[in-house]
Parts: sequence; C-alpha cells; structure tokens
Amino acid sequence: MKKVVGLLVFSLVCVSAMGQQEVDIVIVGGGAGGTSAGIQASRMGAKVQIIEKTSWLGGMLTSAGVSAIDGNHKMPSGIWGEFREKLYGHYGGPKAVATGWVSHTLFEPSVGKDILTEMATHPNLDIVYGASYNKLERQNGRWIVHYKVNGKPYTTFATVLIDATETGELLPLVGADFRLGMDSKQDTGEKEAPESSNTIVQDLTYVAILKDVGDQRSRKGLVKKPKNYDPEAYVCACKREGGEMFGSVADCDQMLTYGKLPNQKYMINWPNCGNDFFVNWAELSTTAREDALKQAKAFTQGFVYYIQNELGYKNLRLADEFPTRDNFPMIPYHREGRRAVGKTFLVVDHLERPYDFKLYKTGVAIGDYPIDHHHDKNPDTPAIEFINIKVPSYSIPMGSLVPEGVDNFLVSDKNISVSNIVNGTTRLQPVVLGIGQAAGTIAATAIKEQKNTSEVSIRQVQKALVESKAYIMPYIDVTPDDKAFGAIQRIGASGVLKGFGVPYKWANETWFYPERMVSEFELKHGLLPLYPELKNEHASGQGVTPAFLAAILAKVDKEITLDKLGQLWKSEALEPPFSSAVQLNRRTLSILIDRLLDPFGVPVDFNGNFN
Repeated sequence: MKKVVGLLVFSLVCVSAMGQQEVDIVIVGGGAGGTSAGIQASRMGAKVQIIEKTSWLGGMLTSAGVSAIDGNHKMPSGIWGEFREKLYGHYGGPKAVATGWVSHTLFEPSVGKDILTEMATHPNLDIVYGASYNKLERQNGRWIVHYKVNGKPYTTFATVLIDATETGELLPLVGADFRLGMDSKQDTGEKEAPESSNTIVQDLTYVAILKDVGDQRSRKGLVKKPKNYDPEAYVCACKREGGEMFGSVADCDQMLTYGKLPNQKYMINWPNCGNDFFVNWAELSTTAREDALKQAKAFTQGFVYYIQNELGYKNLRLADEFPTRDNFPMIPYHREGRRAVGKTFLVVDHLERPYDFKLYKTGVAIGDYPIDHHHDKNPDTPAIEFINIKVPSYSIPMGSLVPEGVDNFLVSDKNISVSNIVNGTTRLQPVVLGIGQAAGTIAATAIKEQKNTSEVSIRQVQKALVESKAYIMPYIDVTPDDKAFGAIQRIGASGVLKGFGVPYKWANETWFYPERMVSEFELKHGLLPLYPELKNEHASGQGVTPAFLAAILAKVDKEITLDKLGQLWKSEALEPPFSSAVQLNRRTLSILIDRLLDPFGVPVDFNGNFN
C-alpha cells in the first residue's frame, strides 16, 4: 500500500466572480466513468460540472480510440445499454456493429463521441473542454477546483468531488490512500498473486485508426518511418500460435480484422507483437512521462509503418478520425491506474466465490469479462497466468467507489478499490460506464439527502440504479425489459434467492433461472438470515406453493394471508391462474416476496451485513 499526501490549502481563494462557478458535484475527467457519472447525477437533479482536458467526452471509448467493446454483451446495463442502442440506431442494428471478431460492438470513435455528447446534454450538466486543473483545495466542507482553459483561470466550488481520470490522478492530491501495481499474496490473500508486491502497471497502448482507401496513388495517411524503427519488434504480429486467448491467427488479414470497425476502418490495438508499450508513468516526472508517451506513440507509428510497408497494406491509411494534427488519438489507452483504498476491497476470491462472502449484496455495477492483463513488454513482470483465473460474471460493491478517509470524494474509472488482479476485468469499457453511473448515483443521492457520500444508504443507491435499468446483480437471463427485472435484482441483492455462476470463455455468466421451481427448503434457507424467527419452521424438498408461502411469510408479517397473496397474484397478472397448490418458479416467487415482504428494504453496511 502506498500513501501520498498532496498539498491541501485551506485559505480563502480570491478570484474574480466571473471565473467562479458553484455546483453540487465536480467531476475531473470526462472519460467513460466521468461522462456516465455526469449523465446519471444530472438526470437525478444534481448540478454537475465535468472538467475534461481534451475536446471529447468518452476517454478510452473515444479519445483513446478503443472503440471495440469488451464484455457485458448480454447485460445491457443502464447507460451502457442506452449507449449501445444509440449505436444500433446510428449504424442500423446489432449486425452493423459486429464488424470485427474481437467484439460484438465496434464503432468509429468520432461517432461514439457524438453519441455521448448527445446523452450528456442536460441543463444540469456543464462540460468544460480543454481544461487542465492546477490545484485542489478543501474549505468549509467544500471542494475547490482551480483549472485553466486557454491559459485563463477558473474556479469551481462543489460539495462532492469525483476522480474520473484515466489513472487516478487525484488520489495523491487529496491525501487518499491508494494501491499501485501488483499486490502481493500477503496484501490480498489471493493465491494467484505474486509473493512480493511491485509498482509494475499494465502496458498501455497508443491506438491507431486506419481506413481502407482502396486507391494507393495518394500518399495521404502513409506514416513516416519513425526514429529507432525496428521491424523485428512486430515480426510475429500475424503468427499467434494457439492458446485460449484468441486461438491461432491464420494470417495478417485475420490480425487486422480483429478490430475492424464500420465504414472500412480498423482499430489497431493488437497485443501480440503489436503496439502495446510499457511506461512506468507513475514514477516519472511530468517531462519524463511526456517523453515516454511520445515513445509509445512512435512505437505505434512503427507498427503502422510495418503494416503499410513490410506487410504490404498500403491501402490502409491513418483515418481522419481525431481532431489532432497527426491523426493519432488524443490520449493513450491506460489499462491501469492508481487504485483507491476504499470502504471495501474487491479481490479475486470475491469474484470466484461470491456467495462465500456478502459483498454481492452491495453491488452497484456488473461485469462479465475474464481477467485479462497486458504485461508482454516488461520482462521484469512476475509471471501470472491471468487468463487461467476463472470467475463468473460479478457485481462490484459500492464500497469500492468510496475511498477511506476523505469526505465527499468518489472514484469512478479504473481507480476503484480492487486488487491488481481484479483490475484486469473491472477496467473494461461497459464496466467503467457502470462504475460511473453508480458514482453519479451515490453523489446525487448524497446531495439530495444532504449526507456525506460515505453515509448514503446502499439500498437507496441500488434502488435508483435499478430504476435506471442498471444491473446490480449480474444475471444474464433477466434483462431490463422483463417485467420482473426489478424484483429479481432486489431479491438477488437481498440474498433470498441466489444466482448460479459459470466461468465461460470470454463472456462469463451468472444465471438466475427464473423458470426454475423453488423448494421449501431453499426458500427458508434464503429468508433465514433476514428473519431468524423462521429457524424452527418445517420446510421440505417439495416445491413452494402459495399456501406454504403465505404460511411462512405470516410468521414474519401476520397481515400476510393466502387471500392477500391471491389478490397480488391477480393484480400482477401472474401465470398460471392462481391456485393454492401451484408450484412457484423463481420469477413469480421474486415478485411476490418483493411486494409482500420487501427484504430489500433491510439496510446493509459496506460489508454486506444486515443492520
């Protein structure tokens, strides 16, 4: 664990009134997490400002060029699902964006930027582009962010501050504890972790977007041979041999179509002898870091030169995709940043065996991608077979977004409180969109209830997320258009009925099985932690019927009767027709228990304990 305390100034700030702004929530970073947080919080009525250093929203999704979505294909949660639907509308449906074999959803970065900008258009949301912050302060319970746009100084006062930067830049500046690099076994208890910790982060990538121009007579889009170009660095790019990760790559065409985008464009973000690049950015000075990132961009330029000249694809040219002079993205793709020390610490054991713990009850975002790390370019990295760590789809606990020890401060990108190993799955785009939506919900709820972000009710946050069609439980077989979606999400988070996790290739799964019958014993076992008065009630292996359900629920609430249950059955238009002897499936049981008993209404703490 590493702690760095930044300089916090508590004196009064004297700037002109014209350069000041008062908001409820200020978000530093308009990447995937920051944009999602801003959209959600503004929709919930909070006054929000996003301070973004580039001229685009979206971060890794857009201005870094990583426009091939990894994961959550069958779980269109909240803002991620809304974003994807707008992509479908723009391009003409799901098949129109399934253009490359790495993903089901690929798009042009500029199109993604336009969609996010549209989604972020709200009277409560102010977005400042081209802004660089230069000082953070805390005064009388408020955050003060000083920043510049075109050299002109501005100041924003806010109650809640959200770090949505790509690398957790604000953590050391606000005095928050954070982790950096690879954790040790002793740090996390993970059997897969190395014996000793280190500060090695994942390789980053300067992505390139190429376009098939067909006509090769023009030289536009051909890159120059960079200084120190070495073709040997890329020679095995088309020769991946077997393995679970991608299988074998048959030829260079297959390598290039990995990230094929609509409109004959190609995302060049290739891990095998491609353009991944190691930068030890956290331990470099500002000048040294900028120089290292220039080297990373030059390395990608070398890979494009190799593709155009050594492999002969001179029809593939740098696309005019970004508002940059060199047509490269505005920022590199950082896979990893500083990770906050939060109210909870999500480690791989929680993902592998969620029901051995209680954190799943506090879930606010979900993911299904495998644990995938990029460490090929640093020979000093301890060997870990990340891809062999098998996890089902999972929930991220709310406490991972709430740093310890700093009031009204949240994290909402790749900087949440997870282990280095877990970061290999929580770093992906749909997960970060979900993390941002959750952070925005926490912040807006805190503003509405006039509470500190660490005091906000977890159940209130989860309730608001479910109402926004966001998942808090990662059930692949119950989507937001199912009328039982809310009830099943709430019953799952209460622990009354549990899911069934399956590690599965590149899209891990957790199934709820809504049509499966429920035994009396299973129901009693699920209710018992909430209602210990049921301990001595008899429960058999037979299926739950309305008669049994009414009888057992009456032990908790004597006003629940078979007649009342029957009335609810009819008002909810449940099938089949009501009978005291019909056996209940998990969908029907979820609806009935959610309405009659409301176990989700029992509060939980950050560790998932009922209180």
